[in-house]
Amino acid sequence: MYSVALHIKTEDWLYILAIGIVFAMVLSSLGYGLFEFSLLDGAIFGVILGFSITIFSLIFVSNMNKIILPNVKEFYWLPLSILFSFLSGFLGTYFGVYVAQNINIEIIPAFKNTLSTISVAIGILTYIIGALLYRFVKMRNQKDVIDKEYVQSRLRSLETQLNPHFLFNALNSIAELIHQDPQKAEMAVLKLSSFLRNSMNETALLNLGDEISNLSDYVELENIRFSQKIKLHVQRDIPACKVPKFSLQLLVENAIKHGFKNLNVDLNIWISFDERTKTLIVRNDGDKMKSTKFGVGLNNLKQRIELLCGGSIKVANSEEVTFLIILGDCSENINR
Repeated sequence: MYSVALHIKTEDWLYILAIGIVFAMVLSSLGYGLFEFSLLDGAIFGVILGFSITIFSLIFVSNMNKIILPNVKEFYWLPLSILFSFLSGFLGTYFGVYVAQNINIEIIPAFKNTLSTISVAIGILTYIIGALLYRFVKMRNQKDVIDKEYVQSRLRSLETQLNPHFLFNALNSIAELIHQDPQKAEMAVLKLSSFLRNSMNETALLNLGDEISNLSDYVELENIRFSQKIKLHVQRDIPACKVPKFSLQLLVENAIKHGFKNLNVDLNIWISFDERTKTLIVRNDGDKMKSTKFGVGLNNLKQRIELLCGGSIKVANSEEVTFLIILGDCSENINR
């Protein structure tokens, strides 16, 4: 409840400050003009008053939301909000008048003589505006939470669609190895265990180094079936960046599935990274692509890259099969 109903963003306060200053400046200028006082003094006084009330609101309301309300029953939220919102307007008005007098801004006598009454009225007005702001912020934050939960559920759905065929193939290969080479079978089980443990990690993004480590485990498992004919070549200097989990694994899986010209020839897969364009380059020397149209797996990856990085994936060369993953700005804050 706290994060939804009480969280006011920095940009919200900037909007409030701008609106408060403009609103107070216009009203103050009109009042000064009606009483035939200097419009410039009126405008300056309005700016001071609007700024002062907003700053007091920022101090009182922010501390109330962060420190007080989360630690009391929701029953007390309304009276405390009324009190602190009122104090923001009341004390902000007094402070604004004090500042204006100290820099020799002329104050309308009617305002000065009824300062307490006007401060009370502004305090009440501040509460009303604060209540409207609370409703707006709560509705906006609830929408943000719903949108984020929707995108996260969509992302989880995409991740669960990761092709499990390699798992069945790996298990079948391990079953054969148990009779042929028990020690190698044991190592394969450990590799598979490590790979599956990483796949259950709820983190949607991984460090590129960790992604490549998982990929190496995956290739070793596949090499059980393909008698070490899959050769993985990875760029030496791997930058510290984030990538969607299993993005490389899916492209390598795609290369293994479609790339073997025949089982007597090695399949070479090269992985490199262009730091200038934040692009992962995955190339293989297998069969050329018959179609550049994406299937389920690549469309899955495309959507995850868009959701998590605002990036894209494309085929750079269908003859020397080359994929480009343009990462963009990867973040698990998918409600950016």
